[in-house]
Amino acid sequence: MVTTLDDTKRTAIARKLAEMKEIQKLLIENEQHLLREISDSEIRDRIQKMLDDDNKNLGIIETVNVQYGIQAEPSKNAKEIVQKLGQLMQSSELSLYEKVFQHELLKHQQVMSGLTIHKAAQKVGADVLLAIGPLNTVNFENRAHQEQLKGILEILGVRELTGQEPDQGIWGRVQDAMAALSGVFGSAVTQTTDKSDMNIQDLIRLDHSKVNTLFTELLASNDPQKIQEYFGQIYKDLTAHAEAEEEVVYPRVRPFYGEADTQELYDEQAQMKQELEQIKAISPSSSQFKDKIRQLMDAVGDHVRQEESTMFAAIRNNLSTEQTEQLATQFKAAKQRIQEKLAKQGPQGAATK
Repeated sequence: MVTTLDDTKRTAIARKLAEMKEIQKLLIENEQHLLREISDSEIRDRIQKMLDDDNKNLGIIETVNVQYGIQAEPSKNAKEIVQKLGQLMQSSELSLYEKVFQHELLKHQQVMSGLTIHKAAQKVGADVLLAIGPLNTVNFENRAHQEQLKGILEILGVRELTGQEPDQGIWGRVQDAMAALSGVFGSAVTQTTDKSDMNIQDLIRLDHSKVNTLFTELLASNDPQKIQEYFGQIYKDLTAHAEAEEEVVYPRVRPFYGEADTQELYDEQAQMKQELEQIKAISPSSSQFKDKIRQLMDAVGDHVRQEESTMFAAIRNNLSTEQTEQLATQFKAAKQRIQEKLAKQGPQGAATK
């Protein structure tokens, strides 16, 4: 029997993603607190825009966590640091300058976490790189926020030390730095749409792309251990995807997609689950294993084509933008709950060699 994926590198990335989520929540709390303390209208406007970006970016990070497919908890140290920093930012122990300074450091930490995850993904697998792709937008916006926070720190620092206004030109330099960043990061960001407002079609399509990449990685490998790991992730991803669709999506589309077409999707996924269980009982070193994987890949491909053509068209024609985004939120929540349930179940058994 093939175990579910238990790769230490992938688990480490999942933990880092969970820590990014905790830091993102703290960034939002900090900005809400700073808005209550700052009276300067120019600085307030910039902090408010950061807050708007960070609320959106929290949605992106949550999407990436679910798309990644491995649920993890932040480390104990990370939780303690977030708690202590949160308390410190809410206290009167720090001046306004010191609070903004700590906030800029948090932004730097978030940037480095995102970039490190991206570099690690390049070493671990193409499916991981695909799953964390939306972080490009978060990384870019956090770097842009850093440049603005440097300008804010310069203004607050001069005021705190001298009681006077700094020389003009700060925001011009900030704007130039942000324009330079756009040149460095622009190509990566333009490849990533605004994933915080993804509709249900976007989320399903991301799942389809990831599992196709996993199939490709598995078939290209000759290492039984890696084949076992790739199948473990395919098993979990397809199971969570199918159960979330059956719980949230199919009942919603049935009235306008049609009884027969919707039932066909249910039937195809029932067959897919049977094939997953059959493959799970085969040794990954057996020649039969990859033959069965190819059969499963073909079946999944047919299912994907139906969903992305006729079902997606029916959704576009019958649901509003707001409804498709709401459906995406429900699908993401269901999928995360199912992933957590699968994680608690643990390995599916030892692999036969």
